[in-house]
Order: sequence, then structure tokens, then C-alpha cells
Amino acid sequence: MSSFVIEGGYKLSGEITPQGAKNEALEVICAVLLTPEKVTIHNVPDILDVNNLIQLLRDMQVKVDHPAADTYTFQADAIDLDYLNTDEFIRKSGSLRGSVMIVGPLVARFGKALIPKPGGDKIGRRRLDTHFVGIQKLGACFSYDAERQLYEIEAKRLKGAYMLLDEASVTGTANILMAAVLAEGTTTIYNAACEPYLQQLSSMLNRMGARISGVGSNLLTIEGVDSLGGTTHTILPDMIEVGSFIGMAAMTASDITIKNTGYDKLGIIPESFRRLGITVEQIGDDIHIPTHESYEIDTFIDGSIMTIADAPWPGLTPDLLSVFLVVATQAVGSVLIHQKMFESRLFFVDKLIDMGAQIILCDPHRATVIGLGNRFKLRGSNMVSPDIRAGIALLIAAMSAEGTSHIHNIDQIDRGYQNIDKRLNSIGARITRL
Repeated sequence: MSSFVIEGGYKLSGEITPQGAKNEALEVICAVLLTPEKVTIHNVPDILDVNNLIQLLRDMQVKVDHPAADTYTFQADAIDLDYLNTDEFIRKSGSLRGSVMIVGPLVARFGKALIPKPGGDKIGRRRLDTHFVGIQKLGACFSYDAERQLYEIEAKRLKGAYMLLDEASVTGTANILMAAVLAEGTTTIYNAACEPYLQQLSSMLNRMGARISGVGSNLLTIEGVDSLGGTTHTILPDMIEVGSFIGMAAMTASDITIKNTGYDKLGIIPESFRRLGITVEQIGDDIHIPTHESYEIDTFIDGSIMTIADAPWPGLTPDLLSVFLVVATQAVGSVLIHQKMFESRLFFVDKLIDMGAQIILCDPHRATVIGLGNRFKLRGSNMVSPDIRAGIALLIAAMSAEGTSHIHNIDQIDRGYQNIDKRLNSIGARITRL
């Protein structure tokens, strides 16, 4: 198990560029299964989850080329459907949650798919009902092999349908959308997720010949087509990494510029950091974070304690709440962090408490942070990363702390952040990988 050793207390300085968006990459890479023609994707992040998905497609006999550092071409003109029945496929796809999004494309194009119970972060119950119910409404039949823990999905021909999703699931919407583009007739998806990742996927599919309207809203209408062609697509900068860098700069009292952020697609993220008292300056498509000797959490108009909560887009993404929580520990003032979606995502706060943070874990979904400002610095500690987003939050805490910290199980961080140690070291961090 790999580890980071972090010498805390060093300021960062200079420029850093966010990687391509992990969540978008997983969606658009699965979409290449919808066509036998070549699809080129730029700005692909070099991270564990994405690399594992690309390897899974290779194993399915998708032709994959890697002509440049962040560019891949895919051609799914000779898929080996028998591979789906192998123990190797079950093992590999079961360890990667994003692999569930191959179901929609495979059922739409080939009439069948198999998928084991997927893995991913251990951040609470992450059901797949939205995926499966939506694809069932299009005419697919699901069966579950309890012994092999394997879902089998079949459909002679998908047919368009109206559906009201029980939750605005990002991956669920993506999966249903990719199935619906090749279904017969018109599909209407209400309460659809509308994150920038979905907007990007929809734009890519439309360039391939799909007919999707309502992009960017929670009401999508899809007119099914017989086939899709190839295209070229560029992935957005990763908004989660942009937010992580904003918080990291403020907490380490650093002056950094985040380049090429895709600012217009960041939604409420910059303003949410401003509510913590952080100065976020937009310069074209870049973000400048000046040195903060201190920053003070805002209150509501009536003077009551600030609450920062996740919500479906255009609300605040839940993937950044771990960062907001850790950044608030060194602010002046108090804030309630309300993580509505995942009931285990706040359990990493005990590690921050060990570092000297003042946090009250109210219940599995809510934590009150009492910011102590510069009066008390966090102290170095020995920690284990429980998931991707908690991992980066712990790394930020360690960089701001006095003394040396160890973070174990950093494979979790590598799943979502590309060469994070090298990139941060290049602007002044002291991180050693063991």
C-alpha cells in the first residue's frame, strides 16, 4: 500500500493547471461503445479509474490508440461480447464503479449486457435503481444471479418512453441517455441530472448523430436514431480539482493561479468559497487566489450560522464538501456542512479532530466546524485515505499542518488525481511518495 509523507507549513507559489474531468471522462469513454466508427477524445486524465476503464474496453476488443499524452482514439467495431461472461471481466468491472455505464450502450447497440455489483468509494449506500429502472422502461429485462452477484440485461429492441427519475443521478441519467439515443421512438427523461458532465456527453452524442434536446435542463427529450457515427471530443477541466486547489491555496496562505479552469462551467463553486471568506479572482478563464493571512466565514443575513450543503446541479457538487469542511477548520467563524447524498462521507472527520480541528459530527450527514483561524494550527498526523475526495481533503490538511504527516492508502487519491504529488511539488509542496 503506497503512502504520502507530507512536510506541512510550506507555502505554494506559481501556476497549476487542472486535469481533465474524471466524471466526464468515464461517461464519454463508455459512449464510444455506441458506434463502430472511430471516436477521438482529448484532455483525458491519466488517473487510475480512467485507465482501468480504458483497459476494460481493450479487453472487450475495442481498438484503442494513444497518439498523445492526453488523447485517445477508440473504435468499437469488433466487440467480443463473450468476454462479458468471463471471470476476468466480472472481477475487473466489479472493482470499477464507472463500468456500470457500459450497460446503456451495450444494450442499445447489441441487445445484451452483463455487469457485476460495481465497486468504488466506500461512502455509503450507492444504489443502482435509477439506472436499472430507467433502462427497464425502455424495454430491457433484468435478471440477477445471486451466486455470481451479476446482473444480466437483455432487450430485442429498446423503445422510447416517458420517465420521471426518482433521483437526479448523474451516472444514472448518463446510462439511460446512452441507451435512449438508439431506442425506437421518443424518450423523455424528467428530473434528469444536468451537470456539465451530462451537457458534455449530450453534445458529444449529438455530434455523433443523436437527437437530444433540452441539454442543460432537467427535462431531456431524445428522438431515437438507427446508428451513430464517430466524432472528436474534448473533456472539460475537472471542477473538483479546481475547487481543491482553491481551498488548498487559502489554507496554506499561498498565492497561486489556476490556469484554464473552464470558469463558465464551475457554477456556484467560486461563490461558495467566497462564503468562507476566500478571495477568488477571475482573470479570463484563470482563477487567482492571493495570499490569505486569514479568512472569515460569512453568516446568513439574519446573523445565523452559515450552512454549506450539496444539491443537484446547479447546486453545489457533493464531491467538494470534504474540501469545504477541511478548509473551514482554519477559517474564523463556524459553518454547518450538510452532506445529503452519502451517509458515510463525513466519517473522515475523526482524522481532522486528531490533528486539532474543532469539529462536531452531528450525525452521518452533518458536521459543525468551529474555525479557529490562525490561533491554532493543525498538527501532523498518521492517516488512512478512505475515499478519493476525503483523501484530497486530508492532503490539504497535512500541507497546512505543523510537522510531518503520513497518508496511507493513497491509491484512493490516485484514482481521481493525476500525479498530484509531482504537480504540487512543482509549486512548492513537500510531498514524498513511498
